[in-house]
Amino acid sequence: MRVMIYGGGLAGSEAALTLAKLGVKVDLYEEKTLTAKPVYKTDKFAELVCSNSLKAKRPYVASGMLKGEALALGSTLLQYAKESAVEAGGALAVDRDCFADKVTDAIQAEPLITVHPASIKALCDDECYQLVATGPLTDMDFLTNLQTYLSSADNKVKLAYFFDAQAPLIEKDSIDFEHAFYMSRYERGEAAYLNCPMNKAEYTAFYEALISAERAEVHDFERKLLFQGCMPVEQIAMTGYKSLLFGPLKPVGLVDPVTGKRPYACVQLRQDNMAKTLYNIVGFQTQLKWPEQKRVFGLIPALKEASLARYGVMHRNSYLHSPAFLTDSLASKYAKSVYFAGQITGMEGYVPAIASGLWAALNIYVALQTNNSKNLELPQVCMLGSLIRYICTEQANFQPMTANLGILPELAENYRDKRLKGKAYAKRSIQALTEFFQTELWPLLSEHTEFIKCQTQALQAWQRALDTDAEEIA
Repeated sequence: MRVMIYGGGLAGSEAALTLAKLGVKVDLYEEKTLTAKPVYKTDKFAELVCSNSLKAKRPYVASGMLKGEALALGSTLLQYAKESAVEAGGALAVDRDCFADKVTDAIQAEPLITVHPASIKALCDDECYQLVATGPLTDMDFLTNLQTYLSSADNKVKLAYFFDAQAPLIEKDSIDFEHAFYMSRYERGEAAYLNCPMNKAEYTAFYEALISAERAEVHDFERKLLFQGCMPVEQIAMTGYKSLLFGPLKPVGLVDPVTGKRPYACVQLRQDNMAKTLYNIVGFQTQLKWPEQKRVFGLIPALKEASLARYGVMHRNSYLHSPAFLTDSLASKYAKSVYFAGQITGMEGYVPAIASGLWAALNIYVALQTNNSKNLELPQVCMLGSLIRYICTEQANFQPMTANLGILPELAENYRDKRLKGKAYAKRSIQALTEFFQTELWPLLSEHTEFIKCQTQALQAWQRALDTDAEEIA
């Protein structure tokens, strides 16, 4: 039986490649080549729309734990991310084009995956397994049809949305390096960030221009449905003069080599491609009109002649009220052969999208092997297990959620040291995953010895990183 996957973003691409590894034929539907959307710049699979960062690499922080779990479960996309990495201090940041090229090449070279350039308006009526991974920019007609399909007379599934944003990209050759220096905060790791310091007078001029600048109109934006992690920089500034100094312009851990002192404010630029020709302005998601971006950001001394390779834009992200219809296997409660993954479920972020696509694929494979008589359930002490439990649990005000230690069950022992506490969470997850693999997953993957071998090696690599105090999983 073939599996139909709708959406060639992070979740859909991961799911398609995972199922193909396990010998399952996939029909992958993607509309990008047919329907232009302003946030997309290419027709490649797994295009990163906003930041190029997949968050922190350290194996004992929340995002690092989720990476460790996804790698242990067999993630292909995270391997490609590591191969496409650019310098970003403690974060895993990638060259967007290199990463998307690797994913696209793998999908196009896989004989078990058939790609269909098509815009999907409704689920297939045939008896087949389907995975909805259409992402936060899902076509509204399809969303409305999904809502109808999933709802019943006494349980109507809600549609919700929030606004997200992209930060501008700067051409490196246009940066004034007399007013910029390379350094990571507290000199941790390589000098991965390009820092653009400002004194108080320069910051004040920038701040006043920013809060008075003209903004692009976005429908329904006045309702302020903003994802906190992507708050526009001008919106942060409106909360007070010093708000940026404790946010994207915080100068802590930095020393300006010209003055020998900590700057009053500091804008950080992060490498965006392997060629080191593009840098993104960290934390500068924006709703400003394009001419205003050029004018206001040009008040930063190092960027006074900056050439913007990409302007910042706002876009609307839609998601479904998952607690009303989703199970721990990411299958619908009402149609067991229909699965969901990615940001449309309310999981927020790149790595959660990848991990959820992988988890849905493993469950589809198990359903195929057992004639839909068995579902997998991750232990809640795992970061992915807790994320899934969150999006499947009814609550008064369901909002998108990303990986964080606060959603995990408490540890048996209290730790004052954050590093030791994080390691305890990670080691508990490794132990739970090992037991899950041995008792639940591997008996169902017995004919896929290479897949099991890769999972074993990934678990061991994560454990080694914790034991040796490594800053990332090798």
